[in-house]
Amino acid sequence: MKATDASLTLLLIDDDPVFVRVLSRALTTRGFKVSTAENSAAALALCRTEQPRYAVLDLKLGDENGLGLISHLLALAPELRILLLTGYASIATAVEAIKRGAYDYLAKPTDADAVTRALLSEETESDADASSDVSPPLKRLEWEHIQRVLAECSGNVSEAARRLGLHRRTLQRKLIKRPVSERRTD
Repeated sequence: MKATDASLTLLLIDDDPVFVRVLSRALTTRGFKVSTAENSAAALALCRTEQPRYAVLDLKLGDENGLGLISHLLALAPELRILLLTGYASIATAVEAIKRGAYDYLAKPTDADAVTRALLSEETESDADASSDVSPPLKRLEWEHIQRVLAECSGNVSEAARRLGLHRRTLQRKLIKRPVSERRTD
């Protein structure tokens, strides 16, 4: 999958040099102009000077936490679309990342195609959504409702399942699945 605009700027923030080198090279071949930072101070400096359109941020940056960096990045570049990556995936972390302003959340290991899809998904979908009055698919609405109830239960799957009238294992199976894409094939 290639980005459509060769001038797309992206800030890759991760403290793993091998991962940074591999993902940076792969995203460059997909049309992004990639800058890299290994800590929050370098990330904030690059964000200030380069004003990137996209950021891929690792949850763990050595002793630092990537969640705390989200608001600082958005203060410098309000239109920045942040994708949080982590090897420590959990529903609570995903909800917290979105609350703080991250655009999306992916668990490691991931590949450059998944990162590109996550970063560019709404841009291609929003054009279709703006011209259509059709409501989102039922499965998407179900996913969003489950996420709301889970957030109200502070990530407690058993309590959320009780409130939703589902068996706990059924809810866990639903949570494993990615949300339904809102793209339409009308």
